[in-house]
Amino acid sequence: MKTTPVTPADLARSVIAVPPLARHADYSLNTDANQALIASMEAGGIRSLMYGGNANFYHLPLADYASTVDFLADAAGADTWLLPSVGPDYGKMMDQAAVLKTRAFPTAMLLPMAFPYTDEGLGIGVRRFTDALGKPAVLYLKTNNYIAPATLASLIEEGRIAAVKYAVVLDDPLNDPYLRALLAAVDSQYIVSGIGERPAIIHMRDFGLRSFTTGSGVVGPRGSMALLALLKAGDYAAAAEMRERYIPLEDQRDGISPIRVLHEAVTLSGIADMGPLLPLLTGLTESQRQTLAPIAQHLLALDQALATAQA
Repeated sequence: MKTTPVTPADLARSVIAVPPLARHADYSLNTDANQALIASMEAGGIRSLMYGGNANFYHLPLADYASTVDFLADAAGADTWLLPSVGPDYGKMMDQAAVLKTRAFPTAMLLPMAFPYTDEGLGIGVRRFTDALGKPAVLYLKTNNYIAPATLASLIEEGRIAAVKYAVVLDDPLNDPYLRALLAAVDSQYIVSGIGERPAIIHMRDFGLRSFTTGSGVVGPRGSMALLALLKAGDYAAAAEMRERYIPLEDQRDGISPIRVLHEAVTLSGIADMGPLLPLLTGLTESQRQTLAPIAQHLLALDQALATAQA
């Protein structure tokens, strides 16, 4: 696991995969399946792994937190940035800070709080968490106006923010006053597109973001990394063509549930059996699985063909 401090170069060197977490029928960790998935992502070139919503860290018991993050740290390659999540509530994140403080993770992501919170209270919470951790945090923005631009700018100036995952879903990502307000207050090098391949071109071309997170890239890591390279090179026509291979799976995720669909997609693709989702989530219906299976398998086949072409 990469343990050096997070820099903007770290954010830009790889897409940031947001994988699910495999479990046995009794909800215990399936170490073999998780290691197989990590190996598949790393073989595809991904060097940043973020364990948050898709891994259902929202419902991870505190009693299992230390053993889970320790396993992930051991499973990641020496050059892979492993990013655990904390929260979303204040009490849980502070308890988790005590666990992470004794580990070598360079940062942790604060899962977004839906209710109750205030902007000032969020700022206080970030300050207290980063004081307890002794390191900067990654802030996850999932709703419009989640944090005021001035508050975010202050936290960055204080050295408390390593990165921001921007994941506000809009019908037209180009028409985004909130993102423009944030970028007027903070340097774009701190913000990564956090909604997968669909808005990645607009976020990098039109807003100047440096990288993006990917769920579908967990199944097709090479194509996702190729998309990032094309965007960095400014080849937007080729980037749009590469992105098309991810749209069918992204359509399923958007239409049903991003977390539940990705969890099942990894299993149905044949990479590894993810097992059941930790409650309070459940898997897909059999009809949904039958629709999803060929989509996931086709994306993996495209990625394997890309591996052959690259070789």
